[in-house]
Order: sequence, then structure tokens, then C-alpha cells
Amino acid sequence: MEKQRKRAPSARSLQTKARILDAAEALFAERGFEGASLRDIAALAGVQVGLVHHHGGGKEELFHQTVTRRADELADVRLAGLERLRAEGALSLRGLLDVFMRAYVTLARTGGPHWQHYGRLVAHVSADPRWRPLAAQCFDPTANRFIEEILALYPQAERQAAATGQVYSVAAMLAFLNTGWRIEALSPGAAEAQVDQLIAFCTAGMEAILTANPGQSQG
Repeated sequence: MEKQRKRAPSARSLQTKARILDAAEALFAERGFEGASLRDIAALAGVQVGLVHHHGGGKEELFHQTVTRRADELADVRLAGLERLRAEGALSLRGLLDVFMRAYVTLARTGGPHWQHYGRLVAHVSADPRWRPLAAQCFDPTANRFIEEILALYPQAERQAAATGQVYSVAAMLAFLNTGWRIEALSPGAAEAQVDQLIAFCTAGMEAILTANPGQSQG
């Protein structure tokens, strides 16, 4: 017996799922995984809770879908920037960090509120070890590609040093996006934090780690 073809989702169904994921993104970003309920997500999306289950599954599956849906776009932008650097013969530590971080910062600043929510959502993922498999799926392939490029520039450096610098740089980038208001609080009237300052800060810190002798104290 011929199997019945699975019908493609209707435009209305796709729009409903997008609203649910947008609502989940906003509430998970604001409240974290524990603080956001499926009922609240449904209310923000303007749908019944049953539709949230239908499109997103359980709460953990919905969280996974919410994190993964923008990860590919972010990776594509970063890898396209890396290919431009290679084509120009302009590979450098600062150039690599610029491509890696500016892609995210630009999307967060110009891509609308959803990308701003996503920045806070990624901060939650990065801070909670239970999401390690999710981070490995969404972010590690691109991070490893950049780490390999960095190690090619610093062949005497240990991979642990490059990985440490990468993680510290991501933490600084997330702080830049999510707590930039602290600069204004500590320095009233200060101009908006600039991404060039972030990149300079991370470049200097990573280079110090990469060029330190193995086992050398950083204290």
C-alpha cells in the first residue's frame, strides 16, 4: 500500500509556530528556562496551550527549538566573514575576533528585538552546564573552526589556551550586549560602548594567553 504523503505545513501553521517561538524566545530570555511557563508563552503568542505543545512539544523541546532556529543564520554570517578574510589574505587574531563577534553584535543591534532576546537567551545557555549538548550542537562547530584558524596563527600555543581565550571572548561579547548600561552607570554621560573597544580588549587578552609559556602563572 502506497504511503500517504505528509502534507506540508500551511502558511497559517508556520505563522503560528513562528509566533510561539518568538514568544518563547522573549520569555526564556527574560526569565530563564525555569521562570518561563508554557502557559505564559501561549498567552504572549495569543494561542491556546495545546498549540504550544503541538508546535513545540514539551518545555525542554521548545527551549531547544528556540535556541537552534537562529544558530544556523549566525554561523553562516560568521563563516562568510571568515571566507572573506581568507580571500583577502588578511587573517589575523584581531580580524578573526572581529568577524566572530561583530557578526553577532550587528545582528543584535540591527536585527530587531528578536535578536536582542536571542543574545540574552544564549547567555542563559552559556551559564548553565545542563545545556552543554545544546551548545555543542549549535555553537561548537563554528567555534572550533575559529579556534583552528587561531592555532594556525599561533602554532606554539596550546589548544587549551585558544579555547580559553575563545570562551572568555564570548563571555565579554555577551556582557557587551546585555550589560552595556553599566558603562553609563559607572561613567555618566559616556558614549555608547563601541564594538571596536570590545574587539581590542579581547584581542589583547587572548594574545596574552596564546603567547604565555605553558604553565606560566598569569597572576
